[in-house]
Amino acid sequence: RVAVGYERAKKQADLLVEEIGADRCAAFACDLGTEDAGRELVASAVSKFGALDILIVNHGVWPPDDVAIDQMSEEQWRRTLAVNVDAVFSLTKYAVAQMKRQTKKSPFEIKGHIVLIASTAAQRGEAFHADYAASKGALVSMTKGLATELARDRIYVNCVAPGWVDTEMSGPALADPKTRAKVLATIPIGRVGSPEEIAAPILFLCTSHAGFITGEILNVNGGAVLVG
Repeated sequence: RVAVGYERAKKQADLLVEEIGADRCAAFACDLGTEDAGRELVASAVSKFGALDILIVNHGVWPPDDVAIDQMSEEQWRRTLAVNVDAVFSLTKYAVAQMKRQTKKSPFEIKGHIVLIASTAAQRGEAFHADYAASKGALVSMTKGLATELARDRIYVNCVAPGWVDTEMSGPALADPKTRAKVLATIPIGRVGSPEEIAAPILFLCTSHAGFITGEILNVNGGAVLVG
C-alpha cells in the first residue's frame, strides 16, 4: 500500500493510483516547501492506510542555472534548503514518531525503513550549485546520525545517492547538447541512469535482504562519484 505526495504532477499521480489500484494507492497534493507539509502528509498516509512502515524521501529541487556563490540570492539559497532539508526533517520527524508508536509482534521485528535520496553532489560538491550540494550533503549526515539514533528502535535509515538520471528535473540540462556532452564525460558507464535503476536499490534497502544494513550511502551513479 503506497501513499504518494506530489506538488504539480497530478496527472502522473492519478495514473499511478489507477495502475496500482485505489484500494492500495493514494496520492496527496502537498507543497513540501511549507512548514506543516511533512506532518500533514504523514497524517494523510496513516489516515488512509492505518500505519507507516516505510518512508522514501525522494523530493527535491535543483536550480538548473549555474550561479556563483557571490551572485547567489538569499531567496534561492533559502528555497533550496527549505525544500531539500527542512521538509526532509519534517517528514522524517513525523514518520519516526508514527513508526515508534506502532507495536510489533517481536521486539526484534523491524519497525520501519527510511531511505533518503541524496546525490553525488553531496560527496564531491558541485561548482556553481552550492545550495544544492549543501542540501544533499546534509542528507548524508542525517542518514548517518539517524541510523545510530534509531537503531535501538528497530528503524533502519539508509541513503541512495544518484548521479545524473533521466528525469523532469534534469531534462533541460540534458536537452542541451553541450551540457549533455559534459555530463556524459563524467560518467564512466557513458550514459545517464533511468528512474527504474534508482528505484530498484531503494526497494532493496527496504527488504529483509538488507536486514543488516543501516547508515549506508549507496551510490547509484554509473561510477561518476569516483572520477568527478
